[in-house]
Amino acid sequence: MIIVGIDPALATTGYGVIQVKGAMLALVEAGIIQTSAKEPAPKRLDRIYRGVLKLISDTHADCLVLEKIYSHYKHPATACILGQARGVICLAASTKGIPLVEYAATRIKKAIVGKGLASKAQVQRMVSHTLGLTAMPAYMDITDALALAIAHSYIRKSKI
Repeated sequence: MIIVGIDPALATTGYGVIQVKGAMLALVEAGIIQTSAKEPAPKRLDRIYRGVLKLISDTHADCLVLEKIYSHYKHPATACILGQARGVICLAASTKGIPLVEYAATRIKKAIVGKGLASKAQVQRMVSHTLGLTAMPAYMDITDALALAIAHSYIRKSKI
């Protein structure tokens, strides 16, 4: 099974793709889809949409995993911008006909580290250890995306 985790944002959307074979997890691909603040929002959203479509096609993804949206009342504009990026990612999954799964951040951390309130550093170390990476990913967005994919593989197995 090929699982794509995506950490959406308008500026830097991180993605991580893993392959699951039995109990083995292997990194397929990871990176970012970056947009420029100099471009208008519709162009930036189109870049994210097309990037995710290509990623799904190139990796032959079986499912896509996102973190459930969380917004702080002090930053409503951030939630709106994040919602737009998430929207085009959801549209890409639907266009390609693959399932979309969402988990709360605390559920992801609990699956990866064992604690729902784990720090980003703890998640980063466990992601690197789980995938046998020799270096930490260059962007935290990539780590978060890989954590989503890994957590889904664990959660999926526990439901079988």
